[in-house]
Amino acid sequence: MVIVGIIFIVIIIAVWLFLQTPRFGALPTGERLNRIQKSSWYRNNQFVNQHITPQLTEGANFFSILKEFYFDKSKQKIPPAPLPSVKSDLLNPDPDKNLLVWFGHSSYFMQLDGRTFLVDPVFSGNASPLRFTTRSFKGSDIYKANDLPIIDYLFLTHDHWDHLDFKTILQLRPKIKKVITGLGVAAHLERWGFDKNLLTEMDWNDQYIPESGFGINCMPARHFSGRGLKRNKSIWSSFVLSTPGKLIYIGGDSGYDEHFAEIGKQFGPFDLVILEDGQYDRNWKYIHMSPEETVRAAVDLRAKKLLPVHWAKFSLSVHSWDDPIRRISREAAIRNVNLLHPKIGETVDLDRDQVFSLWWEEIQ
Repeated sequence: MVIVGIIFIVIIIAVWLFLQTPRFGALPTGERLNRIQKSSWYRNNQFVNQHITPQLTEGANFFSILKEFYFDKSKQKIPPAPLPSVKSDLLNPDPDKNLLVWFGHSSYFMQLDGRTFLVDPVFSGNASPLRFTTRSFKGSDIYKANDLPIIDYLFLTHDHWDHLDFKTILQLRPKIKKVITGLGVAAHLERWGFDKNLLTEMDWNDQYIPESGFGINCMPARHFSGRGLKRNKSIWSSFVLSTPGKLIYIGGDSGYDEHFAEIGKQFGPFDLVILEDGQYDRNWKYIHMSPEETVRAAVDLRAKKLLPVHWAKFSLSVHSWDDPIRRISREAAIRNVNLLHPKIGETVDLDRDQVFSLWWEEIQ
């Protein structure tokens, strides 16, 4: 019994020490915490959604989810072959072009009206605190920090591992001129060595005008946050980005709710909306959308074009790896929504219509 007790204590100490490592970031304190506590969405020491949002659907439980995730072999969660990605030159893009390059999952680069934007970059090859878990699909991780130019604005929608990657952020730090994120998220970045003067934290419905002709509105999402044992200490957000020539909705992670229609009514129509389409499941239907709900959200937002993200890089749910794009393609056709489905790394010209291949059909 003494040996068992010692082993147990050693394990507890090891876990505690692991949780103190920089990769887990930091909780808000001081002036940052004071500002957070004044937010309308911070109640009982945590951020909340606009409507009650259980993380698990009624009747679901943690053990049944684990059983399905690890033992249900009926779905092909990993592509059977490398994804057919494209390596575009982002260091020397035509400065007069408005373009977008998707890196898989929720990471993408945009050049709009002469400014560069990067959203939720994850280039490290995995999406968890343990490097050997949640590995990226083969062919999906061909871009690295060195492939990117100077970034005028880095958007971080929330602090989950598949959106805020410690290794990637450290590598990109010298290239980042300004960070835009939700309340509390910048506590992680300050621990990682970012100058606080580069960090702009926003609450839902805040507006920020960084320069003439460019506007940023932080808007609601329906999700949650947390990198360690404590959840919802920072807010999860979507963003409305306006430039002299474009209006873009940066969706982040979100379950379906009324906020899409409200944002569409207030700001739409949007030239492009970028919405999650993947990692959904009936067991957590409130915090992630089904593909059909994603199309519905695009309609609510009054989108001219829809780019589905949050798929084709990591397996974080029990659906087949290509289920998101197959289902959203069908629903978009039914509802007459202009769906963009580029390959990872393929350049999307935001000033004209393009025809993209059904590249997922090629993977056998």
